[in-house]
Amino acid sequence: IAGSELGGVGADRKLVSELTEVLGSFPASDVILVTDGFGDEAILPLVQSRVPVTSVRRIVVAHSESIEETAAVFSRYLKMIWENPRYSRILLGLPGILMIILGILYITGWIRYTGIAFLIVCGAFLLIKGFRIDKAVLKSFRFVREYSPPPLPIQIANYSTVAGILLGLVGCYLGGVNVANSILQPPADFGQWIALLPNLIGWFISGSIALIIVGICVLLSGRAIRWYFEHDPRLWRTIVIVVAVAWSWPMFYQASQILIYPEQAETYTVGLVATIIIGIPLIVAAVLATFLLHRKYARFFREKKEEIEEVSEG
Repeated sequence: IAGSELGGVGADRKLVSELTEVLGSFPASDVILVTDGFGDEAILPLVQSRVPVTSVRRIVVAHSESIEETAAVFSRYLKMIWENPRYSRILLGLPGILMIILGILYITGWIRYTGIAFLIVCGAFLLIKGFRIDKAVLKSFRFVREYSPPPLPIQIANYSTVAGILLGLVGCYLGGVNVANSILQPPADFGQWIALLPNLIGWFISGSIALIIVGICVLLSGRAIRWYFEHDPRLWRTIVIVVAVAWSWPMFYQASQILIYPEQAETYTVGLVATIIIGIPLIVAAVLATFLLHRKYARFFREKKEEIEEVSEG
């Protein structure tokens, strides 16, 4: 009886099948196992599971057992390299790419650039594998393919957050441009920079505060819309914050004018004080209005809270 030259599970099954067939035609009480020495450790348990083995004999063949084992191991690994995608990509794919590049460079007459091309390809391969860029790209592709958009209120809040941040960044950029345009001649030493610092801060606030305030209001308004759809009481607090932030716009502007034109500080100080005096009752009115609305529509938000509690209990 014999197994298979391919080895593995298939060879074991073939050996057991042939042994069963022989025992079916000749029910031996015991056997003498005669082998060439290779694979005794794998063959002996299979035979003993079917019939007792009384003796083991090895035939001396004109080859070395270690050479045969080495050849079997080598063929097994060669098959794994050829069929396993995990290893074939590296040991077959990369040399294949290098050979294709070599052929293209030879055809185009740029064979002198072979070394540089090989370095670029090998470097790119090592970079991709080292930083796991391939896995990150695959994960991103799976995320895009399996992505399901969140509910509409969350989408609105996310969009308003992005829009608000962009407005704030643009505002900061405009403030920086305003500062750069205000410096007609750079100061000669650090002391002059310190003396000029309040003026520069004023120019920055004057150029950036509008878009920064609008960006914050857009961001908070998106969250307020989300809280409304989700029946979240945080809606009222967000509304008060939006009113306070919007009111701070003229206050910051008046303060920036005082820093820019200190010689006209009295004029702008009156405007700043007036803005603060008007803003305080405005915020108080907003707080009272939201408090009354919260009491009036308390059931609207309580229903959502009760629904959440029922889901958590269930």
